[in-house]
Amino acid sequence: MAAVLLALLNLLLLHLRPACLASPPNFVLIFADDLGFGDLGCYGHPSSLTPNLDRLASGGLRLTDFYCTSPVCSPSRASLLTGRYQTRSGIYPGVLYPGSVGGLPLNETTIAEMLKTVGYATAAVGKWHLGFGPNGTYLPTNQGFDKYLGVPYSHDMGPCRNLTCFPPDVKCFGYCDIGRVTVPLMQNEFIKQQPVDFLDLERAYSDFASDFITKATTKKQPFFLYYPSHHTHYPQYAGPGAAGRSLRGPFGDALLEFDTTVGNLLATLERTGVINNTLVFFTADNGPELMRMSRGGNSGPLKCGKGTTYEGGMREPAIAYWPGTIRPGVTHELASTLDILPTIARLAGTQLPQVQLDGVDMTEILLHHGKSKREAMMFYPTDPSEKYSLFALRLGKYKAHFYTRGATHSGTTPDKDCQVFAVLKAHDPPLIFDLEADPSENYPLSLVDRPDLQALVHKILMVKAQFEATMVFGESQTGKGTDPKLEPCCTPQCSPKPSCCQC
Repeated sequence: MAAVLLALLNLLLLHLRPACLASPPNFVLIFADDLGFGDLGCYGHPSSLTPNLDRLASGGLRLTDFYCTSPVCSPSRASLLTGRYQTRSGIYPGVLYPGSVGGLPLNETTIAEMLKTVGYATAAVGKWHLGFGPNGTYLPTNQGFDKYLGVPYSHDMGPCRNLTCFPPDVKCFGYCDIGRVTVPLMQNEFIKQQPVDFLDLERAYSDFASDFITKATTKKQPFFLYYPSHHTHYPQYAGPGAAGRSLRGPFGDALLEFDTTVGNLLATLERTGVINNTLVFFTADNGPELMRMSRGGNSGPLKCGKGTTYEGGMREPAIAYWPGTIRPGVTHELASTLDILPTIARLAGTQLPQVQLDGVDMTEILLHHGKSKREAMMFYPTDPSEKYSLFALRLGKYKAHFYTRGATHSGTTPDKDCQVFAVLKAHDPPLIFDLEADPSENYPLSLVDRPDLQALVHKILMVKAQFEATMVFGESQTGKGTDPKLEPCCTPQCSPKPSCCQC
């Protein structure tokens, strides 16, 4: 009995807010789209114009070894909001589409749902991409968010209407989907605009976010704002305030417009007097889409990009900013989007969801520049399966590849390992890289006459087996197929579809 009480006490203490926090903090979670490790000025890009993100980095904690859980959008977003690998919630293989039957299961607990239990106001603004479903079943307002303004999926999943650069008569560069409804702008469960006016979209997002923060602070209510941006997913767009202003062309212009919205969020936090009681956390969903060449982003020194389980596909820039609480600096500790939910739970003093979580609390890293509780990071491909399971695993500074494969998303690069023609290849024993000495994964370590490395491989295989024993694959939500009738249309009875869906 005493042991049970002690365990309960330890559990309680684990989830209490740190004593240094006098009142519940606010949270602003910023999630970029298809952004590479080398795309920001504060991560070394010579021509990116990102003054506000650079300000976060200089005044906050910059993480160098931070990972998403999937090299494509929907599964990465599911893991961020649930603290669980996408395989558990069924957001695999690939991504969700406008007419997808499935979506993030409603029995999954999101960060927003967790925070609402302790009185937080919650809002999402931007790209959702976790399902629309019958009658908007899977929209954010059914997943714990009080308010939502945004596009429910990727902005290229529809004709390129109003997706223009400056001047306005310049058409969008690249290809969007045809044969689908034009991209809608949702306000909560309703279509506000179809097709969305992309040149005015960031202003609408900025105004929505500012209004949400202002109303919450006026009510003295703690808040959680989730801002998953469309930038810098291809094809890029930028309004008159950013178009033509960067040195990087359309990608740089889109990145600048995104950065400007970040600056507006910071200005609102300062104006409302809550900047010192707000954790602002920035990261991205997956690596750059290198097949778009200069329009696809940059993974810096890392190998390959979107669609692959190499570092360029899944290691992301990440910044934690909290004036007066987080000391400026840089950390090389291992962390992941999975860790955001348990960290927010600890800081907000709320209980964790009663499910198998894959995230760990990283307050020791953020508040004290301390050590990570994360032992390993698992790498699933875009199409995970129980047959192949993990493609790679990072343990400490070492990364083991059990399978390697290129991807269409990372085509056109000179590195043949990244291209779609680099077919699935098994490695037994696994390829081992020292990521501190070789972050580009160019030089696999030789296991010959290295007993220390042989012991390392044995430990990696043991960690892999222990993890896989806990993994129960959820029913595939993307595997449920699509139905054109489910595509959001503001005039549902109109004809002929999809061209008549305009309002």
